Amino acid sequence: MTDLDRADRKILTALQADGRIANVDLAEKVGLSPTSTGDRVKRLQREGFIAGYGARLDPHRLGLGLLVFVEVSLDKTTPDVFEKFADAVKRAPEVLECHMVAGGFDYLVKTRVADMAAYRRFLGEILLALPGVKETRTYAVMEEVKSDGMLPV
Repeated sequence: MTDLDRADRKILTALQADGRIANVDLAEKVGLSPTSTGDRVKRLQREGFIAGYGARLDPHRLGLGLLVFVEVSLDKTTPDVFEKFADAVKRAPEVLECHMVAGGFDYLVKTRVADMAAYRRFLGEILLALPGVKETRTYAVMEEVKSDGMLPV
C-alpha cells in the first residue's frame, strides 16, 4: 500500500462504505476537486485497488438466514486432490467463501442456507460429495457480531 497517499485511502474508505456515492459528494468528503477525485478513482480501478462494485444483499430477506462455517479435511493432501476439491467447490453456489488453511484441517468453507434442514441437505448432497472430502466439522452461527467486510485502509 505504499503507492497510496492519504487522499487515496480516504477515497477507498468512502467507496467501501458507499460504492454508489456521487463523485461530487465523494470529492467533498475527501477534500479534493471532482475532477481530481474522478481521476484518482479511475487510477485506483486501473491499478486493481478497486476490484469491482456490487450490492450488499440482506440474506434474511432472501430466505438465507443460517450462516454456517465448515471445517473440511481431505483424505489426501496432494496437489491433485487439492485441485479437484477447489474446482468442485467453485461450482457450488451455496458456498460463499472457501479458504485453504494451515492447521488441523484443510479448508474453511462459509455457506448460507435457509435453515438447518437446508444445511443438512447441502452437507449430504453437495459438500460430502466433493472430491477428497474425508471429514467435516460444522459451526452454525448464532449471532453475526460484525460482517461489513470493510478493509482497514
